[in-house]
Amino acid sequence: MKRKKRRNIIIWSVVALIVVIAGYFSFIRPQQQAKRTVTVGIMAGSKQDDEIWNSVSKTAKDKYNVTLKFKRFTDYNQPNKALENGDVDLNSFQHKLFLQTWNKAHKTDLVSIGDTYITPIRLYSKQYKSVKEIPNGGTIAVPNDASNESRALFALKNAGLIDLKKGTKLATVNSISKNPRDLKIKELAADQTARSLDNVDAAVVNTNYAQAAGLNYKSAIFVEPINKDSKQWVNVIAVKGSEKNNKIYKDVVRAYQTEKTKQEIKKLYGTAEIPAWDLNFNK
Repeated sequence: MKRKKRRNIIIWSVVALIVVIAGYFSFIRPQQQAKRTVTVGIMAGSKQDDEIWNSVSKTAKDKYNVTLKFKRFTDYNQPNKALENGDVDLNSFQHKLFLQTWNKAHKTDLVSIGDTYITPIRLYSKQYKSVKEIPNGGTIAVPNDASNESRALFALKNAGLIDLKKGTKLATVNSISKNPRDLKIKELAADQTARSLDNVDAAVVNTNYAQAAGLNYKSAIFVEPINKDSKQWVNVIAVKGSEKNNKIYKDVVRAYQTEKTKQEIKKLYGTAEIPAWDLNFNK
């Protein structure tokens, strides 16, 4: 009788263990795996960016056991809405000033948890080969949206063409304190600045619009420098403020900020796009 009782205890112990294991693999483990799947909001249309994210995805999976999924957007107003609504876990499409401006306008608390890259804005000219050649009274085209106009004016300041009022953060033409060459600043839609080069002395053009217009970024007569003025243009990975300490999301940042990603960016973009997470902006 004792032997039979002992055998029954062993049998039921084995059954209980099987139930626990089955429960783990059917319920607990899938939930753990789901938590290690992260949906990233990015902009659609860039083959180069897709290749970079494919490389990051492999690193995230191989090194951190994190699976990345992507939701692509065509409208710059959508990725932050999706992040706020929980349709994506994090996004990567915007620079620091865009994020700051978005939070202020929409009363949201989205935060950066890691830098990705910076795409320096450039000054182009079809008539002149250097900034020094731009004549007195010349006309320079700049983008007319608040963010890019400010960036363009800071670039002109760093090129030594104008000065801005002390303490300026978001620059407009009214922020210009000195204009020794009496330059005329022509404000145009950002996608029109490259096309204006036949009619102006020079134009500040965003890299994506320069590429679309067939401009070689290496032909620029001035490149936005890496310094304290350009720090606000660094692109970031953003999350909800409540998720800023999420370890899995930080693993995604670690997967991005690698030597492998640096090499991918260099291969695909040359120096048109620069990895920014270890740059020194305090110049």
